[in-house]
Amino acid sequence: MASYNGLHSVTVTMKILISNDDGYQAPGIVALHDALKAIADVEVVAPEHNNSAKSNALTLHSPLYVHRAANGFRYVNGTPADCVHIALTGVLGYRPDLVVSGINNGANMGDDTIYSGTVGAAMEGYLFGIPSMAFSQVDKGWGELDSAARKAREIVEQMQRHKLVGGAPWLLNINIPNMPFDALRPLRLCRLGRRHAAERVIEQQSPRGELMYWIGGAGPAKDASEGTDFHATAHGHVSMTPLKVDLTDHDGLGYWAQTAARLVPQRVQDGGG
Repeated sequence: MASYNGLHSVTVTMKILISNDDGYQAPGIVALHDALKAIADVEVVAPEHNNSAKSNALTLHSPLYVHRAANGFRYVNGTPADCVHIALTGVLGYRPDLVVSGINNGANMGDDTIYSGTVGAAMEGYLFGIPSMAFSQVDKGWGELDSAARKAREIVEQMQRHKLVGGAPWLLNINIPNMPFDALRPLRLCRLGRRHAAERVIEQQSPRGELMYWIGGAGPAKDASEGTDFHATAHGHVSMTPLKVDLTDHDGLGYWAQTAARLVPQRVQDGGG
């Protein structure tokens, strides 16, 4: 409730923009919408087709079109970041209090977050100064999806209750094990783990006899030690990792300052004669 001129109280409803990378028809985004619409005014602007691993890509050299599905969702012929970008810069006509991306079909942990379109959509909201979060299920296949959606709503409600929504921006990456709601262990704050290098590229021959390639699967966890998202979810916890956009290697600045000085060409002194 919020007071108005000290005389009246009005209900202020949280406004949430929902997007994803699996596409507007994916079960994950439908479940997320159904869970959050009970506690907020929600609108969906999501990709028309699956855009997994599109990261923060924006479409700059072809037009984007927005259509509305029968269920009211808007869908765009573009990337997850496109969807959030155009929603915030014109389609919605207002500024939401929160951007929520997901629920993704499979984990976004460790190095996956660099490539993730789910995280990319949330990050676009964060870049516009809006608190944003990305939700993913650990295993593919949508098992226990209702449980994940219920947990997502619970987390959003807690964020709102503690007045963390609608203020200073933050970016959270959350992974939920595919387990019944009552079996989920408490939320655990984690750092990102690390993966081994991706598996070998898959080679195939096209019907025309040309050699074609498919990107190989993600490598196994390299750092799944205690404190990482891999470790937390493996033990039944919901993992939550705060992310930032600054890619600067702050720890290495001192080393590179010395190295850069050596890389600068020395001026040739003019000699006599």
